[in-house]
Amino acid sequence: MDKIKIVAVVAITFMVVLSININTNGSQEYLSFKTEDEANNIEIFKKASASVVYVTNTALRRDFFAMNVQEIPQGTGTGFVWDESGIIVTNYHVIQGANKVTVTLQDHTELDAKVIGVAPDKDLAVLKVESKTSLHALPLGDSALLEVGRKVIAIGNPFGLDTTLTVGVVSALGREIDAVTDRKIRGVIQTDASINPGNSGGPLLNSLGQLVGVNTAIYSPSGASAGIGFAIPVNTVKKIVPQLIEYGQVNTPVMGIEVAPDHWARQYGIKGVVVVQTVPRQFAAKAGIKGISRNRRGRIVLGDVITEVAGIKVNNFDEYLAVLEQLKAGDTVEVVTQRDGEEQTFSIELSAPAH
Repeated sequence: MDKIKIVAVVAITFMVVLSININTNGSQEYLSFKTEDEANNIEIFKKASASVVYVTNTALRRDFFAMNVQEIPQGTGTGFVWDESGIIVTNYHVIQGANKVTVTLQDHTELDAKVIGVAPDKDLAVLKVESKTSLHALPLGDSALLEVGRKVIAIGNPFGLDTTLTVGVVSALGREIDAVTDRKIRGVIQTDASINPGNSGGPLLNSLGQLVGVNTAIYSPSGASAGIGFAIPVNTVKKIVPQLIEYGQVNTPVMGIEVAPDHWARQYGIKGVVVVQTVPRQFAAKAGIKGISRNRRGRIVLGDVITEVAGIKVNNFDEYLAVLEQLKAGDTVEVVTQRDGEEQTFSIELSAPAH
C-alpha cells in the first residue's frame, strides 16, 4: 500500500513538473516568436507612443447662484509632438471654444498649453507647451506615396483610454470631408483603422512609423467606429503648420476683393463667385474688376462674377479659396469673370493677407 502511495506521489510530481516545463517552454516560445507584422506594430508603437499626447479642452463657466467661476471639461482628444521645442499638433475641433487647454504627456505629466495658431477650414490647430522633460517629434512621411491597401497605424485616446493602437489599411485616397466651417477638406485619406471619439488629432503612421496623416473624423451612424475613418494627409499638414506657427492662421493670398456668400449666389441662380466690392488701391481694383452697384432706380446691378482662377474653374467660394491656397503672395494669375453676359479676363497679382 505504501509503495502504491509513493508511486502515485512520484507520478503526480512528475506530471506537475512536466506541466510547468511545458507551460514555461510554451511561454518562452510565444515571447520569442512574433510574425513580421506583429514585430512591426510593436516597434512602431514603442517608438511613437512617447510622442502622442492627451489633450483636454476646458471652458470657464460662472455659477449662477454662487457667481464662482468653474472649469468645465468640454472634451478630450489626441495630439502629437511636432518638434522638440514644445509644438503640439491636434485638430481644431478638439480645442474649439476652449478657455484652457491641457496636454498630458506619456509619463502623465500635465502641462498648460497655449493655442498659437488655428486653421478651422483644415481642422488643424497648433499648441505650445513648456516641458522640463525632453520631447520627441514624430518623423514625417510623404502622403503622396500612399496607395490603397498600404498598412497604416492609428494611435490615440479613444473614449479617454490613453495611448491605444489600432491597425488597418488605406481604404481610399482623395476623399472630401466637411470642416467645422462647412468648407471642404480635400485629398483626405480614408482608412479602416478604428478611429473613435478621442482619437481626433492623433497620428496616422505608415509601416516605417512615419507620420502620414492626422486622424480627424469618422463616418458612423452610431458615433463609434464603423470602419470608415478619415485623416488629413501629412503633406497638407506640412504646408499649414509652419504658417500657423508664424502667423497664427493660414497665410492664403488675396486679390483685394470682397465676395458674396454662396447661399446668396445660389438664391439667385448664379454659378461662380460674386464680387461685392474691390478694396481701393489693391490689385483687383487697379486691374478693373467691378463689384455690385445700384442703378438709378436703386436696383442691384451685378458686376463681375469670377468663374475661373489660374486656369481652374470655380463654381463657389470654397473652390475659389481652394485655388488660392495653392498659390502664394506675389504670384500673378489670370482671372476670368462674367459681366453683363460677356467674358472678361484680368491679370492680377496676389498679395499677402492682413494680419
